[in-house]
This record gives sequence, C-alpha cells and structure tokens, in this order.
Amino acid sequence: MRTLHVGGEAIQSAMRLDDPHALALDYTRCMMAFLLFQPEPREALMIGLGGASLPKFFHKHFRKTKVRVVEIDPRVLAAARAQFALPPDDERLAVEIGDGAEALEPECCDLLVVDAFEDELHVPKLASSEFYDAAFLALREPRALVVNFMNDDPKFDLNLQRLERAFGGAVLAMPASYDPNILAFAFRGAPAAIEWSTLRERAQKLEARYELPFTRYVSKLRTMNPCTPRELLINSGQRP
Repeated sequence: MRTLHVGGEAIQSAMRLDDPHALALDYTRCMMAFLLFQPEPREALMIGLGGASLPKFFHKHFRKTKVRVVEIDPRVLAAARAQFALPPDDERLAVEIGDGAEALEPECCDLLVVDAFEDELHVPKLASSEFYDAAFLALREPRALVVNFMNDDPKFDLNLQRLERAFGGAVLAMPASYDPNILAFAFRGAPAAIEWSTLRERAQKLEARYELPFTRYVSKLRTMNPCTPRELLINSGQRP
C-alpha cells in the first residue's frame, strides 16, 4: 500500500500497489453509494484530487463519463502523476490546477464530488452557503452531489444544514463502514422517497458489477436518515 500525506500524519489517499485502480480506502468505496440513486453520469466534476482514487476508478469503470478534476495544489497533482498511477489527460479525463470554489458553472455536470481538506479540516469555503447554492445550480437535473466529511468535524451539523437549505432538504448522510468519515449525498430532482425493496434490488446488481458492498450501504442509510419500514425518505421539501 502507498499512502499520501499532506502536512500531517493523516492519510489523504491510498493506493494498492497490486491494483492501482481499486478504491483502497473505505470512505472512497462508500462514496460510490450515489449509484443507488443516480445512473452513471455523463460528466463528473471532482474538487480535490489527492491520490486520484476516484478519478482512476471512474476512468476504468465508467467508459461513457467525462471526468474533470480541479486541484488547488500543484504538488498534489505532481505526486498523483508520479506515485499514484494517475493516467494522462485524454478525452475522458482532465485534471487542472485551480480553486474548486470557482469551478462551478450552471448545469456544468451530472455529478459533483467534493473531497477537499486543508490541515486535515474540510475547506471552509467549500462548505459555505454560497458554494452549496452554486453546487445546486451546477447540477443538471436529476443528478447528485457527494461530499466527504470527517465524523469529528465540529461544523458538520452546520454544514449539513446549509446543504439541506440549498437542496430543499433532499440530502442523505451515511457513515463510512470503517473510516472516520460521513458521506453526504444531495440530490437535484430526486423523488420524495424510494422503497427499500427497490434499493436492495439495485444494490445487488451494483455489487455484482463493481464488487463493492452496496447492500451494506442500503443498511447504513437507515442509521442516519428519515425512513419508514417501507421507504427511505429523501426529499423533505422544495427549494425556494
């Protein structure tokens, strides 16, 4: 295993040397739970590169998806190229140096992934009300935003409330299976609810295709979100 550290002991990314395109860290695997609600996106925008775990996974498995990655630190990009098997840019992958907070444009993507930290803390301006409002407008309907948080983030509740306001309440949260992370999923154009039986059926198909524990993700969604014995409740209101 090769790990990436930026300014501290915390592991920012990891790569299996025998399988560089695999999702080595638990929280990155859990981020893929968005597939339970949205099909393979056509255009994904990722803010924060790290060791390029998600871009590499997308590049291998989502052949019809164009991925744009925005990373603020050129040293991280250099490390990803030299040490973490990030493939060169092509017609399906583009990595650029820039400020992720300034990368959003109306309807610029089908999937938005935010996994950006500084000094082991979530980047504040990537959790502001203004950023989440821009994220809502950046998504083509119906699509999803995925955000990675640490479970000890003192501003997690505040950030989640901002996210809920921006997306009209259509937000789900899920703890990672083993890592100290919480993944938030926000949806534009999502249904008000979805039956557990439908989610379990989707999970079985996704698990067979990607070899990730999607059935476990369905169970974990029960732990942090409103639900009934029959349905997971997604959309608690409409955006103003």
